[in-house]
Amino acid sequence: MRAVGDVISSGYIAEGVTVQKFEQSLADYLSVRHAVATNSGTSALHLALLALEVGPGDEVIIPSYVCCALLNAVNYTGATPVLADICPDTYNIEAADVKKRISSRTRAIIVPHLFGLAADLDSLMALDVPIIEDCAQAVGSQYAQRPVGTFGIAAIYSFYATKVITTGEGGMVVSNSKDMADRIRDLKTYDQKDDYKIRFNYKMTDIQAALGLAQLQRLDSVIRRRRAIAEQYTWAFKILSLNLPAEDPGRIFFRYVLGLDRDSFPFLKTLANKGVGCNRPIFLPLHRQLKQKGCPASEKAWKNLLSIPIYPSLTDEEVTTVIDAIITSLRDI
Repeated sequence: MRAVGDVISSGYIAEGVTVQKFEQSLADYLSVRHAVATNSGTSALHLALLALEVGPGDEVIIPSYVCCALLNAVNYTGATPVLADICPDTYNIEAADVKKRISSRTRAIIVPHLFGLAADLDSLMALDVPIIEDCAQAVGSQYAQRPVGTFGIAAIYSFYATKVITTGEGGMVVSNSKDMADRIRDLKTYDQKDDYKIRFNYKMTDIQAALGLAQLQRLDSVIRRRRAIAEQYTWAFKILSLNLPAEDPGRIFFRYVLGLDRDSFPFLKTLANKGVGCNRPIFLPLHRQLKQKGCPASEKAWKNLLSIPIYPSLTDEEVTTVIDAIITSLRDI
């Protein structure tokens, strides 16, 4: 609140020096050369695709089990989205299925690190197609003891209100390519240009960046708290007939997702009646939205997965309430 108040008091609230500080701070945290702030994770992804010169006639491979922001970003460019299935144990995009869908028109693969768990980057990078990492749920996650977001040609982050750290709305593109970063900086601002081409109003404000800087300073403690809650859940649920999150030292637990042996939907109302708000972690997979088939693991994940509360301000007493509600609901239904 003080950081945001200082920006307001300064009289300069649009994109300025505080945005630059936020960009540099995230770049330093990840050990990447360039970071460009945007007004959302979706706009960050749109610009990353445009910087790769993705457009009509091209194909971009994305997972089906993901929010529709990826689908929108690909469609914004005029390219064709190609849906791939997920690994049934990690819920991340599966390299073997991606390989089947690569064609001469494939220009990029968007790889979300879903729920804070890194995807199988070694197998995906071996496909020799440019990768854009989607780290919207994974700031602070690691793969092979290295931060996610540092493997692909670029990576995007989201700082929406529910994300790991927040600026209310906002996003970031990071890359070690100066050419990509320069293209993105050019495209995100439409005014005061010597030449005309379609550009966008995708800027972040200094107000948002001030909040982001304060959040970034707390990131390590936020991750620790999320992991501590996850440990309590795993200990409590390991005796139940549930598929628990895959163990990985690099994950940050943006979500704690339970895999049931049945449709998760009936549990939602029961848990709500017990004072615990849960949901399916993905509202509707893309193959269902596009009325396509061929993604059986995504279909099963959509039906059977249940996301339970794990935000950092959750108290130990509230964690116990969640555990008790899950156990009694499984017994009662």
